[in-house]
Amino acid sequence: MSKASLIDDRSFDASALKRLEGFLSENGQDNSQITVLTPDASTREYFRIKWKTSSAIACVYPERIDRENHSYLDVTRLFLSANLPVPEIYELVDDKGIIIQEDLGDTSLWDLLENTTLDEVRDEYQSEAISLIARIQSVTDKAIEVNSISSRFAFDFEKLSWEAGFFKDHYFSSLRKEDTSAAEFVELKAELDDVCNELSARPRVLCHRDYHAMNLMVDKNGRIRIIDYQDARMGPSSYDLVSLVLDRQLEVPSLANLRSCRLLLLDERRKLGLSPIDPDEFANEFRLMTIQRCLKAVGTFSFQTAVRGRGEKYSMYIDYMLKIVHQATVMLGRFPALQEMIKRRLAES
Repeated sequence: MSKASLIDDRSFDASALKRLEGFLSENGQDNSQITVLTPDASTREYFRIKWKTSSAIACVYPERIDRENHSYLDVTRLFLSANLPVPEIYELVDDKGIIIQEDLGDTSLWDLLENTTLDEVRDEYQSEAISLIARIQSVTDKAIEVNSISSRFAFDFEKLSWEAGFFKDHYFSSLRKEDTSAAEFVELKAELDDVCNELSARPRVLCHRDYHAMNLMVDKNGRIRIIDYQDARMGPSSYDLVSLVLDRQLEVPSLANLRSCRLLLLDERRKLGLSPIDPDEFANEFRLMTIQRCLKAVGTFSFQTAVRGRGEKYSMYIDYMLKIVHQATVMLGRFPALQEMIKRRLAES
């Protein structure tokens, strides 16, 4: 058997491969051509397999699958019913924890944008990705109507503040080895609580929850396809847009570009008949969401760097995320403790 080597240092669950090999053999499928694929950060194992006359992706979970209460299957059904471009599921093997699904290839939107210098190509794909955010939001009422798992969870104060705490724990403690008992952190927590309170009070729509360019694949027909949506939940209208245009940046984006992206999403919502949002109100929410989402990303990148030992993939983004947060606080004219914290830490970097 030819097996691709792992492309990162996380431990590989060999039992997942054995379960997949057994399933393929039992069902008369070729188990001699299995390629190990490494997800960004997951408890699941992914493999490319030969499937009938083509190829497919096998996702192998560490446990059996409860098809009635499985978030990935639930959101897949919801998205497919709304004609959203997600992978088709070919086979579900409950007892072995295996999902066989459509192979979308190896090109993510991140890869495509990294390898083109053509502004018109970048603009076209960014516009398509933003249009898809509006289409996801248009499924909100249906998600509630069918009692989708995604409609039962939300970015409420508890969830948002947990993520703020994750940032605090891993940026300051894990990464920088700082004592977080000082008065500075009392003021910082109070400001972050204000951010979380205001965001949790915003009207909620269905959000992908991790809508960045590495979770958007470009298929062989050049169409964007959505993956990794199992954590979809209700949240502010700006959530997925902030993730798309600000996650994993290596420069601070221009205010003009951010405004253009915001207005495009509002226009796409209008085309779908969704309730109008005042552009200035949306800009305010977008900046608050920038603070929360980008600090959450700093927490994740700090955790991956300091705890998981994967700094080569994540540490480069930390300071840029902080600069983006600082830009948002300046535009809001608020959160002096957060502004001062960022200026001090960046000066020490």
